Amino acid sequence: MKAQIITIGDELLIGQTIDTNSAWIGAEMSRLGFDVWRKLSVHDKREDILESLKESSGKSDVILITGGLGPTSDDITKQTLCEFFNTRLIVNYEVLSMIEEMMRRRNFTMNENNRRQAEVPESCRVLRNGAGTAPGMWFEKEGIIFISMPGVPHEMKYIMTEHVLPELRKRFTSQVIIHRNIMTYGAPEARLAELLKGFEVSLPEETKLAYLPAAGIIKLRLTATGSDRKFLNGLINEQVSNLYKTIPDLIYAENEESFEIVIGKLLKEKGKTISTCESCTGGRIAEMITSVPGSSKYFKGSVIAYDNSVKTELLGVPQNLIDKYGAVSEQVVIKMAEGVRRLLKTDIAVATSGIAGPDGGTDSKPVGTIWISVISEKGTTSEKLVFGSDRITNINRFSVAALNLVRKQILSE
Repeated sequence: MKAQIITIGDELLIGQTIDTNSAWIGAEMSRLGFDVWRKLSVHDKREDILESLKESSGKSDVILITGGLGPTSDDITKQTLCEFFNTRLIVNYEVLSMIEEMMRRRNFTMNENNRRQAEVPESCRVLRNGAGTAPGMWFEKEGIIFISMPGVPHEMKYIMTEHVLPELRKRFTSQVIIHRNIMTYGAPEARLAELLKGFEVSLPEETKLAYLPAAGIIKLRLTATGSDRKFLNGLINEQVSNLYKTIPDLIYAENEESFEIVIGKLLKEKGKTISTCESCTGGRIAEMITSVPGSSKYFKGSVIAYDNSVKTELLGVPQNLIDKYGAVSEQVVIKMAEGVRRLLKTDIAVATSGIAGPDGGTDSKPVGTIWISVISEKGTTSEKLVFGSDRITNINRFSVAALNLVRKQILSE
């Protein structure tokens, strides 16, 4: 069972709008057992839309289309679909009534543009849109299903959830696709592939492994494909177990759980509190920790010690340490962690000091250098890392590295 996604809209191609629709549709279709093998993004131009439809025909069982169904002149998807399916637009009075009722509820005046949204290709099956005014449309041609939906994400999701997915589930039941995501940190992609060479060679033919890297984190996606869900679940569980045996020190979570979620669970489980002292990360670590609902139970606060005067006057870092070793040093970052732990009275504290860039590096401390220190009752752990030259990337990678060190410290207690 193969599926394609076609997204329509100039705004997607020039970067004004990020295409979140494809990611959501792809995930949902994959859960149904479809191989989503391609995504196309095209202009709001008749010839481009027609070309994408012609090119996709015969290559997939289902083609899902989003965008171009609005009430304005640049929304030309319906007219183009009429041309492709050799049909014409007609007024659907059920859709018209629904639009009129929605306009009354919102105290909007109905105009000709709104009425045009009730026009649909005569040969389509209308999919009611309970979240907006543009209906979805279901076509079938030469054994291929074409589904056109609005580009507005919550409207697309409504139509997919209420109409499309249930219908596809009834029609296509022969193939099962199961994914499991294993989150790793601590080895670059090339090194991880080297460590997993034997594991990959021994994978059963029904399974495959993909490497998905981002900001130092590498997600390992195990996929099993077949017709027997129970068998495939057992197969995936066995391979996950093998992964834990092969790279136990690199796995920190499953199913895309972030470091902040993992740390939050550990802190609640152990009844511990945490604080942060951040220089180069500028509050990013605290932001990540507090993005988790319920984090107030274990996170007390943060000091952003960007200037050295904050390090010395608020946290009690001795000036002579800064003069001798520099602000980006193990000696200073340890004192920062001690200071914030004492100030905020937490069980655990993490501190960072580094050079995010693009300026400020030296031969001994190049841009991308960071010192991290984590302190708790068990003691102090410090780590020096060197990343790249991009400032925003460095801040994100610094923060992830700090949370990983916190995780290790909690687990060691």
